[in-house]
Amino acid sequence: MKREDLTDMLWFLAVAEERSFTKAAARLGTSQPTLSHTIKQLEARMGLRLLTRTTRSVSPTEAGERLLRSLAPRIADLESDIDALLATRDTPSGTVRITLSDHALESVVWPKLRPMMRNYPDIKIELNSDNGFRNIVEERFDAGVRLGESLDKDMIAVRIGPDWRLVTVASADYFAAHGTPQHPQELVDHDCINQRQIRSGGLYAWEFEKDGRALRVRVDGQFIFNTSYAQIDAAANGYGIAYLPENLVERDIASGRLVQVLDDWSPIFAGYYLYYPSRRQNSPAFSVVVNALRV
Repeated sequence: MKREDLTDMLWFLAVAEERSFTKAAARLGTSQPTLSHTIKQLEARMGLRLLTRTTRSVSPTEAGERLLRSLAPRIADLESDIDALLATRDTPSGTVRITLSDHALESVVWPKLRPMMRNYPDIKIELNSDNGFRNIVEERFDAGVRLGESLDKDMIAVRIGPDWRLVTVASADYFAAHGTPQHPQELVDHDCINQRQIRSGGLYAWEFEKDGRALRVRVDGQFIFNTSYAQIDAAANGYGIAYLPENLVERDIASGRLVQVLDDWSPIFAGYYLYYPSRRQNSPAFSVVVNALRV
């Protein structure tokens, strides 16, 4: 393979991962026209159409997907090898990219990393808040954060937070006007604040459990969000019932801004874990981050 072919494939990888010529050009430090011309030349030399372009999006063709699946792990391995080489340096440095939910970010990860980072000025951390599941290898994240129950078996998992509960809350005014549900099934007759699952596109079915009996309830209401904090404000302002992590709303419950119901139906979820590929060779910067987050 010629050196220019390898370079062009790295540029293709950036476009395929970003699904955008504009974003990929910014990532690569080049112009969008130059990048587009380079990809067209690569496609011409290979005799294959690698990307489907529309006015609004860019996506890999079938051939492009095959090339992406082949390139991504090899580039990840190369980056890991380089990180391992840099491990000989005395001062931990470099960028650590982590994908995680807004709840994990605010309740566990940020409180632990915030004080630690003052001692490591050469480490950069990118925290990508996304409530959906991401493929950390293909999308070139160093690690992700998930609940213990949803971890892939081929990943190394490090516990970083305690178990937690989801609780059902609304304002006192809402319950005064609409009544208080005594059973999760009664929620179907209430205005509830829904959460959109980013990856699947569906709405989260509220999960309850009592005396070993699990129950899922699909609710409806005026608002749908994909983050937790807007749901708190909507519930506090009387727009309906929300189902949220307990530690996010405990102050609002204590102050009376929110009222908790169905407490005996609130299930306990396994705490958050940091996960990353088992074959990864950890850089000093990544090891610092893992040790800071570890329970």
